Amino acid sequence: MAGDVPSRRALLTGMVALPVATTVAAAERKERKPKKRKPARPKVQHVDVAIIGAGVFGAWTAWHLVRAGKSVRLFDAYGAGHWRASSGGESRVIRMGYGADTIYSDMAKESLPYWKDLSDTASLPIFHNTGVLWFAPQGDSYTRQSLDWFKANRVDHEHGDVRWLQDKWRQIQFYQGETGILEKDGGALIAGRGVQEVIADAQVEVERVVMPAPLIAKKIRKHRLPDGGTADHLVYCAGPWLAELFPQQLGGKIVATRQEVYHFGAPQGDTRFTPAELPVWADFNNGRIVYGIPDIEGAGFKIAIDVHGPVVDPDTQDRAPTPAGIAEARAYLAQRFPGLTDAPLIGARVCQYENSSNGDYMIDRLPGQDRIWLVGGGSGHGFKNGPAVGKRVAAHILDPALPVEPRFSYATKGTVAARTVY
Repeated sequence: MAGDVPSRRALLTGMVALPVATTVAAAERKERKPKKRKPARPKVQHVDVAIIGAGVFGAWTAWHLVRAGKSVRLFDAYGAGHWRASSGGESRVIRMGYGADTIYSDMAKESLPYWKDLSDTASLPIFHNTGVLWFAPQGDSYTRQSLDWFKANRVDHEHGDVRWLQDKWRQIQFYQGETGILEKDGGALIAGRGVQEVIADAQVEVERVVMPAPLIAKKIRKHRLPDGGTADHLVYCAGPWLAELFPQQLGGKIVATRQEVYHFGAPQGDTRFTPAELPVWADFNNGRIVYGIPDIEGAGFKIAIDVHGPVVDPDTQDRAPTPAGIAEARAYLAQRFPGLTDAPLIGARVCQYENSSNGDYMIDRLPGQDRIWLVGGGSGHGFKNGPAVGKRVAAHILDPALPVEPRFSYATKGTVAARTVY
């Protein structure tokens, strides 16, 4: 046992050696210079196009560019189909009747097959073919012009007077002298999930990055991205954030307004407000539109009053519905849908339009820049036309000589009061 016990001399020697060894090690660490960190390599060195904004316009632009063989990065501060976006939420209308404004009728007709194809391959439906019922006072020019376009373009439809309306949809209270059109091929689109499906189908990852406005210089041939990567073209599809990113160019030209939508629950067993018995509908009376969507995917009967609310900041606006807005919706239900007079409010959502000054889209280059595009101004009716808008943007990038549609040009966007095309 005694042989296993260290001697006093050995203990003292170890105690003396310990601080010496520690001092030497410390000196060696002090002499070592810290290595300089190399900057992180960008996720992707270079792409043809960087798209800022993963809403419906940005998603379909990415989809078309990928199909054309272009490399794409897609950025969004909050992610795809998020609830602060104009493209988020439950549902949107897709219809083709726009009166004499045939540019939007043509774009809706062009977009519908893309939505149908996407819906057919998605895990859950994106397009619900409910039909769209439009009703208005007899002699209304918008209704007559829409009917003329349907006939000229062989769009499947029905139309009739108030007796026809009341016989087909007894759950709606129509007024004497009204007339209506049913677009058989129209219906409802699922919004937020639809945007996510477009991006998944394009096989593009959404990068959650807050993208600043670009550096403006004529000599820049490649635009630098926040992580050090580069892109030949920048496409800003930032919706209500466009004017925030480009205040000098778009201040007053793109304005976000607060909009409320409400969902009411029909009684158990009452199927009158489901897609089997009620189409998407729009009431054009007294100079305004009230529209709604039947109970799709359990969301309840949706109603919205298409009147611009106050100007808001999409980042910070209060998204709680107002008692006055709910009361207005209830008053309308009592008049037009008496079966829902006492229906409970089962959901509500506050979103925004991003209105352009003339109600038309903006699809144009940033002034003075050949490869920076501004895409927005959905003005409450942009979602349905996402495929056609994305296709148009992609065509401009593929063919720089392609002329910009004058109505969508930057030059036509003044700072007058915004209006909605719907």
